[in-house]
Amino acid sequence: MQIAANKAVSIDYTLTNDAGEVIDSSAGGAPLVYLHGARNIIAGLEKALEGKQVGDELEVAVEPEEAYGEYSAELVAVLNRSMFEGVEELEIGMQFHASGPDGGMQIVTIRDLEGDDVTVDGNHPLAGQRLNFKVKVVAVREANAEELAHGHIHGEGGHHH
Repeated sequence: MQIAANKAVSIDYTLTNDAGEVIDSSAGGAPLVYLHGARNIIAGLEKALEGKQVGDELEVAVEPEEAYGEYSAELVAVLNRSMFEGVEELEIGMQFHASGPDGGMQIVTIRDLEGDDVTVDGNHPLAGQRLNFKVKVVAVREANAEELAHGHIHGEGGHHH
């Protein structure tokens, strides 16, 4: 069975940056299972997997525009510490939900702390980077009606959300 829209796909993968550093991998764990065509994975990887079948192995470099986008300086802001009401201690790397420029919710990460100035970054940590994947297709099956309705694959024993 070939990978196409509305198929449940299982892949083993290793993701590296251009320096060859491993960013993420399914090695030693369960394969990644996703619903093809439902934007569960980045567009560039999904395109590369289209038409593949069990046993196929591929290496694909995904440019930022088909991954997490270009890095945007507009998504970096310096806020006053008072904006973090109820949080006793702020630390670099902490993440918070915030209103994005389009009015929707986004996750921001604290990048710097200097006095009462808190620098937050709304870019995805991998924005602006080419992502290099080594992938092996492990399984392809029809997604069930519930998975199609929810737009993602459910784990063993039903869904957990």
